[in-house]
Amino acid sequence: MIRNTTRILCLLLALCLLALTFVACEKKADEANVTNADTNGTAATDTNEGNTNNTNDDAGVSRTGAWQNATYVKDTTFGTGAKTLTVVVKADDQSITFTIKTDAETVGAALLEHELIAGEESQYGLYVKTVNGMLADYNVDQTYWAFYKNNEYMMTGVDATAFTDGEQYELVRTAG
Repeated sequence: MIRNTTRILCLLLALCLLALTFVACEKKADEANVTNADTNGTAATDTNEGNTNNTNDDAGVSRTGAWQNATYVKDTTFGTGAKTLTVVVKADDQSITFTIKTDAETVGAALLEHELIAGEESQYGLYVKTVNGMLADYNVDQTYWAFYKNNEYMMTGVDATAFTDGEQYELVRTAG
């Protein structure tokens, strides 16, 4: 009787561990595929499939130069918010476009919401050093991220720039 109870408990424990492993693997796979909703409200995965070095296909950029460490190499849509913001990221004569559906009030908040930018707080606001996984740090390599709207250099930073539905901005990796 005790042996049978022990065997049953061992079997239940093994099943629990198997179930936990399955759930953990499924969660990891979900995290790897950024999911969002398209305009019809159906699920869509990001277009950054096949993150391999030197990828260059019709819809993406080549993983060379600044793009070598890029998180996304194809145009990608994020979020489900009420407003749409478009941000074109340019570096080394290549570019991709992020379409962000958000309820954020500023360009910076929308980009931070999806971890598309990172930087340091300064007395002037957020000093953006990383865009899409690509570093531009004037102190390191004399490059920086220039911020534009309609081909005009912005006089405010991304975190201080409010936007309205449908606006487009550019972040351009620029040599100083």
